[in-house]
Amino acid sequence: MGKLLAYPLWIKQAIYYRLYLNMQENYCERFVVKNADNLFAFYNPTITFKGKTELWDRKSGLDTNIYNFLRLCSEGYSILEVSLNTFLSIEEVAKHFMFCLEQNYIEKPESDEVYAMGGFIAGKFRTGEYYKLNGSITIDQLDQAVMTQKNLDGRMEHKLFGKILVDLGFITEKNVQTLFTLKADAKKRFILDYSLVPKSELVQSEKEKLEAKIELLEKANDALKRKMNHLLYLVKHEDDNIED
Repeated sequence: MGKLLAYPLWIKQAIYYRLYLNMQENYCERFVVKNADNLFAFYNPTITFKGKTELWDRKSGLDTNIYNFLRLCSEGYSILEVSLNTFLSIEEVAKHFMFCLEQNYIEKPESDEVYAMGGFIAGKFRTGEYYKLNGSITIDQLDQAVMTQKNLDGRMEHKLFGKILVDLGFITEKNVQTLFTLKADAKKRFILDYSLVPKSELVQSEKEKLEAKIELLEKANDALKRKMNHLLYLVKHEDDNIED
């Protein structure tokens, strides 16, 4: 983000205009959020005492990417910055986000939209759950939509849940299109500067080097065992010959 902000004003003006047109074309205007507190990508997860302890002790033996996520959270990184610095997609970061929430490694966001969006992108929440959690629909409206879908399925007239919400007048079609555009794009990796090697890649590289060394040691150990067995065989037969 710092690189983009450092561009000359006329460049930023052109980028902003083209982005705005693109957001309009993809019905994403509602995601031009002026309040960053409700934007998942700008959210700064707060690591808990339990999360700090796990990051320090690593007793649970979690995946390296989880520890990278916790480390960056402890350093004040946003979700977007975690993604850019670990070469992970927003979807992958969202999965780490939800896992750490469930394990109480990070605090639950105050914003219902941030929580709902994180869970939706991670695949934890379905469409109806997302809209209920962020306050767009009520529990009764969600139940009505579920019953409608069951009735349609019973008549072999299946409809996507988002379409049902639209037909019932609870959500606009543009809103649903925007949501699934965002979810699809969350799967894509983004590298702003290819000259910078992501930190997680360095960790993975070191891990691969250690695994290669272990493999060589195991081969050397096997060779040594074969030599020892051969020597024992020779000694045994030499003793047998002496006794004869």
